[in-house]
Amino acid sequence: MLVLRDVTITFRRYAGLLRQVEVPGVRGVSLRLAPGEVLALVGGSGAGKSLIAHAILGLLPRNARLRGTLEFDGQVLGQPYPPGLRGRRIAFLPQQASHLDPTARVGRQLAWAARRVGARADLGARLAALGLPQGTTRLYPHQLSGGMARRVLAAAAGAGQPDLLIADEPTVGLDPASAARLLDRLRAEATRGAAVLLISHDLPAILPLAHRVAVLVEGGMRAEERAADFAGQGDALSSAYARALWRALPQNGFDPDA
Repeated sequence: MLVLRDVTITFRRYAGLLRQVEVPGVRGVSLRLAPGEVLALVGGSGAGKSLIAHAILGLLPRNARLRGTLEFDGQVLGQPYPPGLRGRRIAFLPQQASHLDPTARVGRQLAWAARRVGARADLGARLAALGLPQGTTRLYPHQLSGGMARRVLAAAAGAGQPDLLIADEPTVGLDPASAARLLDRLRAEATRGAAVLLISHDLPAILPLAHRVAVLVEGGMRAEERAADFAGQGDALSSAYARALWRALPQNGFDPDA
């Protein structure tokens, strides 16, 4: 179980030569994510979605200040990431292909990912599940298309069957077929029992996969809804903001006041 209670993230910066100020990033966010559940964290650029992921992973920069409670499986998370975490595995599927080592072939990097978590390096099955040919293992990252690189990152993140999988904008830059394959893999992880935190700005794309949707706006939580309630005119949605967001989508006529 992942639990965030009143999580606030600020950044200390200099204003002039000597004076320091705290710049807000995320304020008062509370969330719960259970095993086998997919929670979609939705919002525009700068809403604070990736900051929350980085806080969970202990990857916030040194000038960040984290307040509130952040726990996974009863253990406190934050900065730095606690070693050992009682054998529980947290995996991260990043947005940028730059997370791949440019000096190592894909096969070696996938083998490293499996070895770090004590899993079998079944490269062929892992690549096939994401629609990648066997020859991909011999390629270097610069020889991959953007979509292929994203799927390689997904294969690495799924090594060792993590208990919590955080996916940051996993479908950006993918064609519809590749995006569907990747989302199917995330669904399979949840079906297996993993908790999946899916970060996205694309609400329609993640609705078939998510159980719940949390909406961030300018660092604050504006709505939390059942994914199934984003349907029709959104009359089942409890939040006026979520209802307006849903109705403003192109397929719903760009009409937040409908």
